Amino acid sequence: MWGGSDARSATSTIQVAIDHGVNLIDTAPVYGFGVAEEIVGRALAANGRRKRILIATKCGLEWRNGNIHRNASPARIGKEVEESLKRLQTDYIDIYHLHWPDPVVPIEETAGAFARLLEAGKIRAIGVSNLDRAQTECFRQVAPVRTTQPPYNLFEREIEGELLPDAKAAGLVVLAYGALCRGLLSGRMSSATRFEGDDLRRVDPKFQQPRFNQYLAAVSALDAFAHKNFGKSVLALAIRWVLDQGPTIALWGARRPDQLDAIAQVTGWSLDEPASRKSIASSGHDHEPGGPEFMAPPQTAAESLVA
Repeated sequence: MWGGSDARSATSTIQVAIDHGVNLIDTAPVYGFGVAEEIVGRALAANGRRKRILIATKCGLEWRNGNIHRNASPARIGKEVEESLKRLQTDYIDIYHLHWPDPVVPIEETAGAFARLLEAGKIRAIGVSNLDRAQTECFRQVAPVRTTQPPYNLFEREIEGELLPDAKAAGLVVLAYGALCRGLLSGRMSSATRFEGDDLRRVDPKFQQPRFNQYLAAVSALDAFAHKNFGKSVLALAIRWVLDQGPTIALWGARRPDQLDAIAQVTGWSLDEPASRKSIASSGHDHEPGGPEFMAPPQTAAESLVA
């Protein structure tokens, strides 16, 4: 979904991440139709790395003939967990997420399957991904949810309305994905940047002109703000901002070791006061709600009727 990846470089990136103190890797079966989990499994099998890393993976999607479908039935989840354990070369998964809600399968049934996996010791914590507040609460009535995983960054802040405050109240940790907004907040893009192959950003509204240039201008303004006020890059500012919304984990995608060089800029400091956070949040481009809908697996006609 990002224009292709190199397995050798990905393995090196995992080792460098561990060296930098990263202690969680988030993946899913649907990424590369199993390939991503296999890469993570091979990388962590060597030199006792598995003991140093929490693995978060997901379930509830299946693929047929290259097409992705939602399936959060207990039978599918039971099959998926066994396949993920094998690919990841481990006998337990630290955090197991429902990847997307399935309108055909009652959430209570899905949650019950998770609860049984927890009891069996195949998973150590339960999470949900891309569920709204009501869906999350319904899930929590059946199984003990510990984490929620929505998109969240300086430009996509829909969760601030309900999900984030509710998560804080319920004691859930937020695994914020897209913390750099698909690379927009890395500070490395320009109007000449092009996306090839299966890259998701070819259909992401933020990367289409004229909006792309508007966001790039906002990134430039944030970068200037970060250097002036904190002596940091916009990338460090964006990650630090997510972390300081707490309790949050910033999921930061990297395919090459050099993409992790900026980790040193992120740690050891925080945004000093609420006024600074407010100023950052209002800088540059007006933020959009930023829900996950454009990334969602398509629903079948039957699923649409149920939904």
